[in-house]
Amino acid sequence: MPTSTSTFVTENGQKYLTQLVKHFAHKIDAAADGDEGYANFVCGKAKFFADELGLRMDIDSPDQEALEKTQEIVEVHLVRFAFREKLEKLDWA
Repeated sequence: MPTSTSTFVTENGQKYLTQLVKHFAHKIDAAADGDEGYANFVCGKAKFFADELGLRMDIDSPDQEALEKTQEIVEVHLVRFAFREKLEKLDWA
């Protein structure tokens, strides 16, 4: 099962975690509890972790194509929500 991780360094990690999860929860299984959250997409699962350094996103999917799709969904939404910070792209490892 392919996995990837990305970290967005920001003072607003908790804000973005909450915003992402609330947005995704309108259509899929997604929830947050404190500094952690998740979103279960058809193509994979994203886990979110916020702390004073930023927002970490861990993704796992059944195959590489699904992993890339899940990354894209998370990234597009975070870039949109973090427009004030001029985030353009995440680095996935």
